[in-house]
Amino acid sequence: MREGSLEAPTRHPIDWKSKDFYDQAKLFDEMERVYDICHGCRRCVSLCTAFPTLFDLVDESETMEVDSVAKKDYWKVVDKCYLCDMCYMSKCPYVPPHEWNVDFPHLMLRAKALKFKKDGARFRDRLLSSTDALGKLASIPVVVQLVNAVNKNGATRKVMQSALGIDAKRELPEYSSQTFRRNARPKQEFAVTCGNNTPGKVAIFSTCYVNYNEPGIGQDLLRILEHNEIPAMIVHKEACCGMPKLELGDLESVARLKEKNIPLLARLARDGCAIVTPVPSCSLMFKQELPLMFPDDADVKSVAEAMFDPFEYFVLRNRDGLLKTDFKKRLGKVSYHIPCHLRVQNIGQKTRELLEKVPDTTVTTVERCSGHDGTWGVKSEFFADSMKIGRPVFRQMAEPQPDYISSDCAIAGRHIAQGIRESGANGGEKKHPLTLLRIAYDI
Repeated sequence: MREGSLEAPTRHPIDWKSKDFYDQAKLFDEMERVYDICHGCRRCVSLCTAFPTLFDLVDESETMEVDSVAKKDYWKVVDKCYLCDMCYMSKCPYVPPHEWNVDFPHLMLRAKALKFKKDGARFRDRLLSSTDALGKLASIPVVVQLVNAVNKNGATRKVMQSALGIDAKRELPEYSSQTFRRNARPKQEFAVTCGNNTPGKVAIFSTCYVNYNEPGIGQDLLRILEHNEIPAMIVHKEACCGMPKLELGDLESVARLKEKNIPLLARLARDGCAIVTPVPSCSLMFKQELPLMFPDDADVKSVAEAMFDPFEYFVLRNRDGLLKTDFKKRLGKVSYHIPCHLRVQNIGQKTRELLEKVPDTTVTTVERCSGHDGTWGVKSEFFADSMKIGRPVFRQMAEPQPDYISSDCAIAGRHIAQGIRESGANGGEKKHPLTLLRIAYDI
């Protein structure tokens, strides 16, 4: 609910194929209008570093108003925005249907798209956003050992920082030669039992991260589905969801990836499958960003309607009386972080709801941006900001002295674990919520 309105916030389609979208003069006019509204409000000052950057520019200008901020400095705000969407979904009172029609994240997306169209992107950014290509190379059995060793070596990391701008202090995830898609063995012999809220069979869109970096998360999802006698399959062929390219402003690459994924996923949706993906950014891409980029594409709409976060799916199955709650192991104290890209899906705290059903388990929920955001917190120019944004989260997660720390976003979980460790606090063992559920089932 927004101040002055009883209507829920709405999102307009992204008019990314129009000439006006890439008209710099018109973009600057809209940026000046929105920046002026934000300057007058300042409600989002504590969300990230984009808004403090904007307000500092205004406060240090000649008139202390947006009209005296140099247009070239508008880009400083754009660079600080990592499209978490939280200002739109939780803070701003002026989003549509308000007449001021403020959509700060999609204005930043438009600016990033214009910047990419004009100037392209540096090699590091193209590399980090090419998650499939990077994963395929890094997970080759002979290569993977070298890549993991390099990523842990202080001397080579300093070289990487100097040459590529990947911060030497950022702990990077390992790659696995035992990728999820190559080694997943789902069982199919269960009967299909549909509930009022969910289809009775699941197609797993594994995501680049789970496939190449933490395949155990995908295996845990499979084991939970098998334990609950839900037929599962792995999506036959998949490409990156497109979120890294979206954050770069490379919308043409997003469109190409959409053409690789959507036809197959749409067939699965029409076949009655729930499409489940264990990374919130990927489910958000299919649920929100692609439908806004391609509002007239029926296949995109059908995929969005069939797409589920794992715990969203499990809780709905439980409401239909079709989920087993025969938990055998306690989890103790769990500090649980709900990531931004899950919060903005407006599905509620389904992970917390299910974990709290485990006997002798206390879940402390932290609702605040961790500051990592995909590849943003890896980059040397933003690493310090990412740790600063995450500092309140690190403190709140460690405060209960938990047995486990957990986040639906595996990358955020790693970031939080690093922050807690560097603060000298005891944060407990890092486990993904799907792993915690598998432990509770003792399977």
